[in-house]
Amino acid sequence: MLLGDIQRVTFSHGADYLTGHVGYLISRLSAQSLVVLEFHPFANRLYITKVGMFYKQLLEDMDAYMERDPAAHSRLMILLSYAGLHAVLWYRLSNWLWRHRLILLGRIVSQFGRWLTGVEIHPAAQIGRRLVIDHGMGVVIGETAEIGDDVTLYHDVTLGGIAPSINSASQKFVKRHPTLKDGVIVGSGAQVLGPITVGANARVGANAVVVKDVAEGCTVVGIPARPVPSAACSADAFAAYGTPTADLPDPVARAIEGLLDQVSALGARVQELERELDDRHHMRTTAGEVEEIGDDLTTG
Repeated sequence: MLLGDIQRVTFSHGADYLTGHVGYLISRLSAQSLVVLEFHPFANRLYITKVGMFYKQLLEDMDAYMERDPAAHSRLMILLSYAGLHAVLWYRLSNWLWRHRLILLGRIVSQFGRWLTGVEIHPAAQIGRRLVIDHGMGVVIGETAEIGDDVTLYHDVTLGGIAPSINSASQKFVKRHPTLKDGVIVGSGAQVLGPITVGANARVGANAVVVKDVAEGCTVVGIPARPVPSAACSADAFAAYGTPTADLPDPVARAIEGLLDQVSALGARVQELERELDDRHHMRTTAGEVEEIGDDLTTG
């Protein structure tokens, strides 16, 4: 079902029966659903509640916000006030309609969600689990974009295509938008453009423009985006806005350091040339003195 289902199984048998069969039942139910156990010892009953995939994903999404956003104080707050979560919920509805060939209705639902949340997600986009869209406003996710699990997007992020507008009929059903692997973080204002791949646990700094593939675990910043050599990423290291503020080099300082290195190298070269000139002058002076002594001896 679209919104999942809730089923409850009640056991009132003895402990031996529960020990032998509950583990098997939970393993079967939990493969596609969230299982909640409630044991009432006085009534000698065990309640197993099977919650459908929609509710399982909803709980996962809210927990993801709790983990990555210190301003999130409760699941209820996230459910009622987080536009990023609302945008994902509208996307799932529109995506279900799209996959069941209700194309126009899917687009209408998508646009309604955009009007309510400020986040535009095409119904045909492929989005994994636990996506966090922080702040949300201005995010655009294109039709052929693919997003893995545990990805974080900040406001004003665009996952867009760069194909020209001419002959658009030939571009239908063609990969035009980026792919973000698991654990990627994209900072606010970043533009990830074209059918490129951003590797797992990569970081895209705020306001970067990415037009080439990003290697796994790499941090890129700037326009066009370039790797930051000193930055290392892992699934456990969360970088807010995708920007390694602790070790991000200052471009002005780097330019000044480069100029100082050149000045130092030029100074060393000038000293070397001066020593060579002094040596040649000394050799010429010595040769002249020897010649004068020879002339004196000849005259004498």
